[in-house]
Amino acid sequence: MQDLTRRTALSLIGGTLLSAPFVRKARAEGTINVYNWSDYIGATTVEDFQRKTGISVNYDTYSSTEEMEAKLLAGQTGYDLVVQSGQTLPKMIKAGVYGQLDRSLLPLWGNLNPEILKITEGWDHESQHSVPYLWGSAGVGFNVDMVKERLPNADMRSLDILLKPENAEKLADCGISLLDSPTDVFFMVLKYLGKDPNTATEADYRAAAEVLKPIRKYIRTFDNTNLLNAVPNKELCVFNTWSGDYATAEARAKEAGIGLHLAYFVPDTGSLAWVDCWSMPADASNKAGAHAFLNYLLEPEVAAQCTNLTHFANANKMALPLVDHAISSNPAIYPDSATMTRLTTLRKVTEEQERLMTRIWTDVKSG
Repeated sequence: MQDLTRRTALSLIGGTLLSAPFVRKARAEGTINVYNWSDYIGATTVEDFQRKTGISVNYDTYSSTEEMEAKLLAGQTGYDLVVQSGQTLPKMIKAGVYGQLDRSLLPLWGNLNPEILKITEGWDHESQHSVPYLWGSAGVGFNVDMVKERLPNADMRSLDILLKPENAEKLADCGISLLDSPTDVFFMVLKYLGKDPNTATEADYRAAAEVLKPIRKYIRTFDNTNLLNAVPNKELCVFNTWSGDYATAEARAKEAGIGLHLAYFVPDTGSLAWVDCWSMPADASNKAGAHAFLNYLLEPEVAAQCTNLTHFANANKMALPLVDHAISSNPAIYPDSATMTRLTTLRKVTEEQERLMTRIWTDVKSG
């Protein structure tokens, strides 16, 4: 699925407070157990919360949506809070994994961006089980100079640059990478074909695969994790990626003094917007502590801290002025209104669609 290993790339940032999983201890009064992607929170958010509230936090991390969902669907999760992909929320809610939140314990709820809430309420009616956290887009990044050397008149806003075999052939030597994520890639290609990803059938997925097959031999990698190394090392010139990972790679190159002309675009035919949410498992044993942590995350300063580390936009409308200017002004992270019109979400992915995408994606990758 879309979240396959999006945040594993961020683990390459370097040592942070949460760069390795904490070992969960026995339940104690005033303790919450949290499950999240690696390096997907502010550098001192957890320790600041502990110091402010006196509530201890045991913090585990996961590396894929599949890993997280398998653990939670097995029952008796042992967690009080989990970061969950919005688009798979309906499946998890239906399975009874998450309990309802008590809005009276979240007095800072009004800080949330109504536009982001509109998206998440399409997955979770009235946001009964979720608090939107970080969000972003799937798009295509470029080493502009390397691309222009090979395609001087390239339109980097069009997927023609990648999906037309004659273009992919010319770019193959400087490196093309696609996300190893069927949801993201098929969504983008289906939009390119003028099809609705929300109602996609087997015939639609196979049509998308037929577009990808002629360029398969020109794709160097299907990868979600090595972007932060490959881009600064000039190993890739066209890379399908997520907005925050692109921005992190761009920032790392600048910090290392590597002069690269990079760009990121949501294709003019459209792409996927995603939102990750915090949810509370139904078997959470410290619901009061979980709500206290959620409300703390709704503080603008705390939300901004999370964005400043991860380079992913947050869902807190009051936090934007507090986000580092280099991040808040980066259109890859906070897209302009024209780009937003090209971003749409998956309302719900059925189990049949999941099976079809996985099977057909395997065929594409194998050539």
